[in-house]
Amino acid sequence: MSTGFTKKGIPLVESQSLKLIQSASRLNDVITKYLSQRLVEKGFTSLTPSLLSFLSVLECGVNYGSEIARNLEVTRQMVAKTVKELCRLGYLEQINGTGKQKEIHFTELGERLMSDARQMLSDVDEILFKGADIRPPQTIIGELDIMTCAISDLHHI
Repeated sequence: MSTGFTKKGIPLVESQSLKLIQSASRLNDVITKYLSQRLVEKGFTSLTPSLLSFLSVLECGVNYGSEIARNLEVTRQMVAKTVKELCRLGYLEQINGTGKQKEIHFTELGERLMSDARQMLSDVDEILFKGADIRPPQTIIGELDIMTCAISDLHHI
């Protein structure tokens, strides 16, 4: 195992896990940027990669700010600000629900946006998994799930 050193001479051990995380993050960033640019070209205005990432975690049915905040591990204030922006853009709407919580729903425009994004991702599948040297996506996903479980089990995450 090779070792690098910091400027202060502190050893840095090579890590395949670090390389995996960095590669997965770059892949996520590249695909998200590609999708948001293509969707803006299709007329979905003001759609940024971060807004697209936010929308991607929402359910097709009813969503609640507190659940979104918990899933994204962000504050409810951050969720409220983002939902307000997405409502202004016409992708989401808020409806009075039970008690004080508002239900968050996709608008028709938002559903079209997500449908187009899914179609574009299907097109990306063709590019990514066409090569003979790449394992089938189900295999890669399964391997990533196994890794996730292994790390989760270490600290009961």
